[in-house]
Amino acid sequence: MDDDAALPRIGERSSRLTRRLLAPNASPMTLDGTNSYLIGAPGSASVVIVDPGPEDEGHLRALAEAAPVELILITHHHPDHTAGSERLARLTGAPVRAFDPAFCLEGEPLAHGERIDAAGTSIRVVATPGHTADSVCFHLPDDGPNGAVLTGDTILGRGTTIIDYPDGTLGAYLESLELLRALGPATVLPAHGLDLPDLASVCDDYLQHRNERLDQIRAALAQLGSDAPTEQVTDLVYADVDAGLRSAAEASVRAQLAYLRG
Repeated sequence: MDDDAALPRIGERSSRLTRRLLAPNASPMTLDGTNSYLIGAPGSASVVIVDPGPEDEGHLRALAEAAPVELILITHHHPDHTAGSERLARLTGAPVRAFDPAFCLEGEPLAHGERIDAAGTSIRVVATPGHTADSVCFHLPDDGPNGAVLTGDTILGRGTTIIDYPDGTLGAYLESLELLRALGPATVLPAHGLDLPDLASVCDDYLQHRNERLDQIRAALAQLGSDAPTEQVTDLVYADVDAGLRSAAEASVRAQLAYLRG
């Protein structure tokens, strides 16, 4: 059977079991915009939608009208992923499930290790706190020879994510990267940017980057003093950061300082 028979022809194919529809919310923080994913196996009459994205009527109607929606899943609570959840739930009648109960609508909170059987396939919930406390990834073990993982903002299609401290913490994030690395060479389906071919390799790169940043923070503290404020450390370590990303850089520095001082 043609795999395209499994999914509506909206957006673009991102893997054997998924299609990706890009929301119109590009920004320095969201890159090209938020990827909403439609999951469905060949022959399935319904789909699962991951991350409805912003409250953009055109985007949400395209998702709602593409195919019967069985379930809506959320990777984490940030508005560029969740603002459209309530509207999409009204349009489709599908429940919304998230790790944080506050973002569930007519559905139970997600649990780490849970297996969801929907849209003709299996979706495994992997709790990956760090970017935020409620971040989760969705593992599709049957999506291609090595499976695929929808990584939300835990791993991006390009660049690296921020640690939204104090909600997110660096220690938890490093543990989450190790957990994802153990899934091997799965395809990475991020919430921002395009897919990547090898999850384990990407996790290695992310871990190396985080360790290099920690070394830079240590060097900055040696120069400025161990109790140097976040702003001064940011000035030194992120001297070339774009002004629009300054707040994100400071958030990452706060997370790194808490990790080193804690």
